Amino acid sequence: METIRIYGPLAWRNLWRNPRRTIITLIVVAIGLWSVLFFNSFMRAWGESSKEATLDLLIGSGQIHAEGYLDDPNVDLLMDPPTQALRDVLTSEGFKGWGTRLQVPGVVQSEYKTLPVTIVGVDPATEKTISSIPGKLVEGRYLTDADDASVVLGLHLVDRLKTGLGRRVILMSQNVDGSMSEWSFDVVGLFDADKGTEDLYVFTGRAAAQDFLNVGDKVAQIVYVVADEDALESQTQRLAEAAPELDVRSWKKISAFLATSDSFMEGFIYIWLGIVFAMMAIGIVNTQLMAVFERTHEFGLLRALGMKPRQVLFMVSLESVLLIGLGVLIGMVMAAVTIWAMYDGVDLSAFAEGMEMFQGGQVLYPEYDVPAFILFSVIIWGLGVLVALWPARRASKASPVEAMRQAR
Repeated sequence: METIRIYGPLAWRNLWRNPRRTIITLIVVAIGLWSVLFFNSFMRAWGESSKEATLDLLIGSGQIHAEGYLDDPNVDLLMDPPTQALRDVLTSEGFKGWGTRLQVPGVVQSEYKTLPVTIVGVDPATEKTISSIPGKLVEGRYLTDADDASVVLGLHLVDRLKTGLGRRVILMSQNVDGSMSEWSFDVVGLFDADKGTEDLYVFTGRAAAQDFLNVGDKVAQIVYVVADEDALESQTQRLAEAAPELDVRSWKKISAFLATSDSFMEGFIYIWLGIVFAMMAIGIVNTQLMAVFERTHEFGLLRALGMKPRQVLFMVSLESVLLIGLGVLIGMVMAAVTIWAMYDGVDLSAFAEGMEMFQGGQVLYPEYDVPAFILFSVIIWGLGVLVALWPARRASKASPVEAMRQAR
């Protein structure tokens, strides 16, 4: 502590003997750390928005199917309603909601066109707790109950079919007898989502769909939503233990692309950290080396006055610690202010079509990630001081003889 008390004020004064160089280094460090902290927050918000937008549509936190259904979804691979043991887990404290669906491939036909779709029979009461589709209705009404033999279509599908609200469409799909079922349904509602979802899915009441396909009370899937995402795997394991004969999967195993994207978001910030630090290291080393070369005379005189090489090394290293530490502090403040300014969200509705491609939300909400603030700041500070040790080592090797030559 005594050494720091002696050399600290000296190192601080040395920093401001060349304000221009000091300010340039501060700017490099501050902007570098700001970009890391801000992009970490922004990318996390983007990832969470995309994940929630996709999972909230139809996937949920996970799903339960009969073995083989996901590989070949058809009426021959349906399952019975959940057992009491499975219901007990689904209704426990760890789950926000759950519901059953009957989902099979089919065809929708209007007066003008016939298109392939996926027919989804739902229970409207439970669907509102596991899916965002009921909240995306823009015209008409949603299904009233599981017996409602009406259909809700996507806006883009309606345009392609050249039909509309109040019109009738025909749904066709293979039933358990192997023959083709064909029913006429009233279009009672239109929903607005991404085009892929709008084109692919047609919703009707679950009981109505069961009657349509003559499958009794069988269902295709049980969708569940966990209360805590961190407990997803443990809750999924509980369900698997309650229904060992069924195929229980979390969303990470149902949507491999989404899981990979989620992992990429986690790793991207470290890639960016490496890029930023590489650029910062070049700037820090260049400015510090320049400072050392300009102060060769000074370091030689200090050696001539009796200062030991390790003391010169310590003094120059302390200058780097103070300089980079101040830059890190400024960068943290800049990042905190930027994220605070976006507290109400970043509206990306102007890029709605592009966001739709990635199934991302149109409003992002960057949040403070305190552990990341501490971790990345310490990493930048530590690595910055580390690269500054090279110039500091050169300074410690300055000789009194060289200083006397420069003095002349």
